[in-house]
Amino acid sequence: MIVLSESIEQIEQSASARENKFMTEAAELLGCKVYYILRDFERCGNAENALWHIPKFAKDTAGIWVGYISELERYEAIYQAALAKGIKLLNTPLEHRTALEFDLFYPHLKELTRESVIITSTNECIQAGKLLGYPVFLKGAVQSQKQQGWESCVTNNQEELMRLTAWLLKLKYGSRGKVIVRKLVKLRHQRLAPNGFPMGREFRCFIYNRQILKYGYYWDGKDDLSQLSKDEEKQVLNLAILAAERLRVPYVAIDIGQLESGEWIAIEIADAQFAGVCQIPALELWNKLKDIYRNPV
Repeated sequence: MIVLSESIEQIEQSASARENKFMTEAAELLGCKVYYILRDFERCGNAENALWHIPKFAKDTAGIWVGYISELERYEAIYQAALAKGIKLLNTPLEHRTALEFDLFYPHLKELTRESVIITSTNECIQAGKLLGYPVFLKGAVQSQKQQGWESCVTNNQEELMRLTAWLLKLKYGSRGKVIVRKLVKLRHQRLAPNGFPMGREFRCFIYNRQILKYGYYWDGKDDLSQLSKDEEKQVLNLAILAAERLRVPYVAIDIGQLESGEWIAIEIADAQFAGVCQIPALELWNKLKDIYRNPV
């Protein structure tokens, strides 16, 4: 298995950078061949130059990209350049988009998640607010801004909705020109993050070809809610597999959360190549992925 890693020393020491470094080191420990690539094309010009140092393989070899969520055009370019080298990333560009962009995966998962409306301008805020009622949760098509706190995600009236929508639309990588307005639901929780964001009872599941590889609690730190009973585990994993079956994306990360009522719902979907491992041991995840790829069901 080939790993294309953006974990290079020049990258800033952010949480994402540390995660990429950790995942890359784990892949190397398990014998994956790692090739380092630059984070963008500013220094190398294009995808072919970014992969110039990678040899052409005689037969198609599985590839995984460990890095930062980039523009769709960059993913497509790297995918095609890698394919020309005999390396096939686990998700095609369309599968990558389907897992990453909310407006593409939402139609498949409407019954499994919160009611949502996709908007592309502040002019659509009035109707979105009327449909869902306040308060509402906001995120870009690709990412939310919950790391910046509750006020960066939740609005209580039309004025706040318009202001936050305008801000999100300016975030090129996080929104891709779309804002998702979601019906606010209350997740079961015991803790608040330092920024005041409720740390809901959520579990991230890594799935390859509709088979669970590993799952783990979403939040760091000790939490009584991180332990699942056998029945709860069955509910979480069954819901994650159902979502994966509907999406038909080979390598996907699915977050499952529990409402205060006890019901489990799908919270977020991501291309697993770019998803944080949360409390999942990286070595165990790589081991499972390598085993299931070598011995497909």
